[in-house]
Amino acid sequence: MKHLVIVESPSKSKTIQKYLGKDYEVVSSKGHIRDLAIKGKDGLGVDVENGFIPTYEVSKDKVDTVADLKKLAKKSDAVYLATDPDREGEAISWHLAQELGLPEDAVDRVTFHEITHDAVEQAFKNPRAIDMDLVHSQETRRILDRIIGFKLSKLLHNKIKSKSAGRVQSVALKLIVEREKEIAAFVPVEYWTIDAKFEKDGQTFNAALSKIKGEKAELHTEEDAMKVFNGCQGDFMISSIKETSKNTAPFRPFITSTLQQEASTKLGFSAKRTMSVAQRLYEGIDIGNGQEGLITYMRTDSYRLSDVYTKAAHAMITDTYGKEYNGFYTAKNDANAQDAHEAIRPTSLNNDPEKIKAYLTGEQYKLYKLIYARALASQMAPAKFAGKSIILSQGDYDFSASGSSLVFDGWLKVYGDYYSNKDTILPALQEGEAIRASELTPNQHFTEPPARYTEARLIKELEEQGVGRPSTYAMIIDTIQQRGYVKLDRSSEKSKTRVFFPTEQGTLTVEKLDEYFSSIINVKYTAEMENDLDKIADGDADEVKTLKTFWDTFTPLLDEAYEKMEKVKPEEVGEACPDCGSPLVYRLGRYGKFISCSAFPKCRYTRQIGGKEKEKPEPTGRTCPECGTGELLKRQSRYKTYFYGCSNFPKCHYMETLEGEKIVSKKDKAAAKKAAPKKTAAAKTTAKKTTRKKKTEA
Repeated sequence: MKHLVIVESPSKSKTIQKYLGKDYEVVSSKGHIRDLAIKGKDGLGVDVENGFIPTYEVSKDKVDTVADLKKLAKKSDAVYLATDPDREGEAISWHLAQELGLPEDAVDRVTFHEITHDAVEQAFKNPRAIDMDLVHSQETRRILDRIIGFKLSKLLHNKIKSKSAGRVQSVALKLIVEREKEIAAFVPVEYWTIDAKFEKDGQTFNAALSKIKGEKAELHTEEDAMKVFNGCQGDFMISSIKETSKNTAPFRPFITSTLQQEASTKLGFSAKRTMSVAQRLYEGIDIGNGQEGLITYMRTDSYRLSDVYTKAAHAMITDTYGKEYNGFYTAKNDANAQDAHEAIRPTSLNNDPEKIKAYLTGEQYKLYKLIYARALASQMAPAKFAGKSIILSQGDYDFSASGSSLVFDGWLKVYGDYYSNKDTILPALQEGEAIRASELTPNQHFTEPPARYTEARLIKELEEQGVGRPSTYAMIIDTIQQRGYVKLDRSSEKSKTRVFFPTEQGTLTVEKLDEYFSSIINVKYTAEMENDLDKIADGDADEVKTLKTFWDTFTPLLDEAYEKMEKVKPEEVGEACPDCGSPLVYRLGRYGKFISCSAFPKCRYTRQIGGKEKEKPEPTGRTCPECGTGELLKRQSRYKTYFYGCSNFPKCHYMETLEGEKIVSKKDKAAAKKAAPKKTAAAKTTAKKTTRKKKTEA
């Protein structure tokens, strides 16, 4: 019989199958196979009172997958779990082991950080047991998110009609809302500059007032500016010329967060798009000789590169560009980096982006080229710049001009396309030389408020504050947009950059969270919780104590909020409903704000803001064939098509097309499917927590 290998992704399974050969059968679980059940007290799927014991349930869409995996496992000589090399992947492997009945101490877990022949072969030579500390860490995160997601979201929906709240998403939203409030409260301060243009030997250069009587120049009024302007009408003297040299070291190779930031600013990719394309590059693409993984694992916060890669990079740099281009940098990790695996790099330098371009989509090529260039450039020599600074003086006033030019491109030979640098050449001048300004201009300015967050800026802020993990940023950003809390848009018609604007609902959500949950929905608390999760992963903290500490803090806050938070009443439009005469109000739906009758659900009148009223149902005189009491009415759907529906809706759901064909709604189909006999007993599979023994609380 064959050895069974289980991974998460179908694409990944094809690549690994190629390397392992006919003695192995590589199949996919298609992601997570089970999750916390929605049962028990408050539907948490967690027994809070007895050590936070969770109950798991096979996901409805994975019932058949699990059944197939069980059949394959029974027929196999050995089962290997080869899910991704992180906490999420470790948890998926544990869930698979539980469902397939694999021994808890089985040495069947294989991990690799790049999907190449050598890496996969080496991994199968060194299998290990499932790391339960990593499983506990992921499970603790999931339980925390379930508690907050269910309980806090329910509160906010009940009180202010917000759709959801989250341990990390709410902090990200808070950053955006607070920035918007800073901008609104910002008071511009007037200041002036004096700018000069000079010319020598047909070459022009600019200078600006820098000092007055040896002190930093500060001009706050037009009167101050005109005093300087009037005092600088004669010749200037070159009082100082300084020549400098500067070495600019290469950027470190990409980690998840910096890849998302650079792809956003240089390629215009959203964080979600970046991770989707990177996932495909990691799992494998056919580049003419079967599927091959092109980059190392893209969920990492480690800047480390393997010795194998750096040696190959140094050899390639020397052969291609010369010895002088070689650098020998050892990238240091940040203090909170997990260092579970390498930085993001190409799996093979032989896969030059231009050589394999024909096998990649446009997005794949752009992202792969960026990753390839960044990793290679990180091992190259610094770029060298020659600088020159000049002081032009007239009496009490000093003007400064500076220029620089690239002397040696170094790492920019490879990464220059993504690095903005323009030479500014100053003409040949001598100290003591006199020169007159061809233009002298006083300019009024006002201080600017802090900039709104772009995707790249928000990711950088979350990372610097230690909020969440880089692998979750794409999902966080997507969630707060999907919930209608923020919009990503251009700040002006001239701007090309899209920034985050909080919506009314997003701002209201943050204000209510600040009012009642400021002690836990904040940057500091969320960062500390990430540290606690890291400690659990390292085996240095107890997951039950961590959860209990959170629960004991969170529950009183929730109780107080239910008692004191006022329900926000819908804003009235100022019109009466044309159907029943009740006041019309604004409501928030999945497609944004709309107008509805305040008597809902008794009255179902709705219309779009600024739009036409929804067409009124047209009587047909036909009796409903299903309930026998209602009348069929001609109605218009949200897609502007027409159908016949029973006037007794929602008691009677009968609908038909204009041609007389019966229509069954998705909701009714789902209800019928639920009521039908189950195909397999696996659908009822639940599993009590067995990752830890029940612990006695102190």
